[in-house]
Amino acid sequence: MNLIKFLTLALITSLVSCQAQTLPLNTSFFDIPNGAYLKDINNELNSYIGIYKASFNGKEITLYITKQEHKLEESSQKNYYMDVLVIKYIVKNPSGVILQDTQNNNLNIAALYSIDIDSIENTVNFAYTGTNCNIGFGGIKLKKISPTQVSWEYRPNDIVTTAAKCPPNLDTTIYLPETKDLIFTKQ
Repeated sequence: MNLIKFLTLALITSLVSCQAQTLPLNTSFFDIPNGAYLKDINNELNSYIGIYKASFNGKEITLYITKQEHKLEESSQKNYYMDVLVIKYIVKNPSGVILQDTQNNNLNIAALYSIDIDSIENTVNFAYTGTNCNIGFGGIKLKKISPTQVSWEYRPNDIVTTAAKCPPNLDTTIYLPETKDLIFTKQ
């Protein structure tokens, strides 16, 4: 009987020690061990969740911000999990015609995921994969300026392509507002 108790205790101990290390969201990339979990321990992401609207150059942009827990982040150096904000969006022209709608997009095209949070500056940084052929990939920063408003900044890295890189029949238009200090209001 003692051998069974010992083996059971050893198995439980090994299972507990194999669990991923849980760290706060603002942990530096260099301090994240492989397999760790960056958890929104203080619920810092929750205040950004919701539906936000803004107008820019006659277009209406609606952001749908949700929280995804335990998203796998993969890099050539390590893999880890983290809680993230996900932005899906709809852009309409002045006549109300939908130009781009990513609400049902499960592909990695036009995807927006938070990559870090700065609690002191009240900002969340996002990686944007860009449209077809990754046109417009870059960074987006949301700054919480009140309980009902966020300020938007979008900095695209690549906004041009060639027929050799991307077939000309694909829509490579960047519909997101390429600007700084655009105010989105929570609905």
